[in-house]
Amino acid sequence: MDNVYVIGVGMIRFGKYLDGSVRGMAIDALNLTLADAALGIEDLQAAYVSNSFWGMFSNQHSIRGEVMLWDTGLSGLPIVNCENACAGASTAFHLGYTAILSGMYDVVLALGSEKISHQNKALSLSAYATCMDVENFESHINMLMDLNQKLDFTPPPGETPPGEGRSIFMDAYAMGARWHMKKYGSTKRQLAVICSKNHFHGSLNPNSQFQESMTVDEVMNARPVTYPLTVPMCAPVGDGAAAAILCSERYLRKLKNARPVKIRASVLGSATHRDIDGEDIGERLSRKAYEIAGIGPMDIDLAELHDATAYGELHQTEAMGFCAPGEGGLFAESGATTLGGRLPVNTSGGLECRGHPIGASGLAQIHEVVTQLRGEAGKRQVEGARIALTENGGGNLGVEEASMTIHIFEKV
Repeated sequence: MDNVYVIGVGMIRFGKYLDGSVRGMAIDALNLTLADAALGIEDLQAAYVSNSFWGMFSNQHSIRGEVMLWDTGLSGLPIVNCENACAGASTAFHLGYTAILSGMYDVVLALGSEKISHQNKALSLSAYATCMDVENFESHINMLMDLNQKLDFTPPPGETPPGEGRSIFMDAYAMGARWHMKKYGSTKRQLAVICSKNHFHGSLNPNSQFQESMTVDEVMNARPVTYPLTVPMCAPVGDGAAAAILCSERYLRKLKNARPVKIRASVLGSATHRDIDGEDIGERLSRKAYEIAGIGPMDIDLAELHDATAYGELHQTEAMGFCAPGEGGLFAESGATTLGGRLPVNTSGGLECRGHPIGASGLAQIHEVVTQLRGEAGKRQVEGARIALTENGGGNLGVEEASMTIHIFEKV
């Protein structure tokens, strides 16, 4: 089997760009990626482009990738549009990987660009609900309410109904956190430890939306969103773009000054009709990724995990096999996931601090681990990093992510 490599990455700093555009951010990320790979636009053979909300905000549907790249000189080539909620960018990357693996192309672009911030905050928040089953949205809310009752959870005074003044996903994550607290005894403070750690990492990342450190107590005492989550524990609304260039082994041999990173595994999967105590999508897909890569969780040197909330990171450290079920909070408290620890997680700051423009987040994760494996991460560099993992979830069906990708990378 031929190997596939990443030879270029690029991203703009995530943030709120009220006057920016999806197209403009995409072009900026593309140019950074071409420069990083030392390639010209004419070298690319195909593009896989991710975006979720452009149609909702600007009515640009159907041919988003073609429109994004129209002014770049890439016109005429195959452009595949990829919409897969929060996992869209990593899905675009997966499609590029499979295309090269098939022998169809030798060098392709994966690009994600998303603009979510808007003067009308309610419009921004309502967009997230489209990452669920819209026709059965009411039944999904009722399921969350029923789980509350099964957990014997009484909302604190002032708690608002699901989705009121926030993304509905914060309620889904909060429900998961409450289930974990009930079953395993995890605590709100452990979530604050994870969040504080990510703020520390984000303070070292020039591409992070938030670059200020926060203490555990500051996170604990911040404004509540929905119990047990506070504002800093939740990924912010924001905009941004990121990209990567992938190539075949035979193409890599032609390059003189490449800084490649090898893709050991690329896995994409979707949700199952399980109950909350059933096997998680992350457990299923990580097991498959490890099998393809021929390694295990203890071989991973660093990971970027989908922490749309601090509970997301706690849960995924368990699902990826980095610690035992129920011990994600203890794992974080031990310092293992902090820079300098046994397995640094979200050295970019994660979604909580680096930011989470839906259609670009998966490629931002890949940007971070490629930068780390090249030894180019500066103050946040993980010493001796050789193997890295990214996990990127998208949307929600039932009690888990509707979609998920897991990628494993190796230093060359």
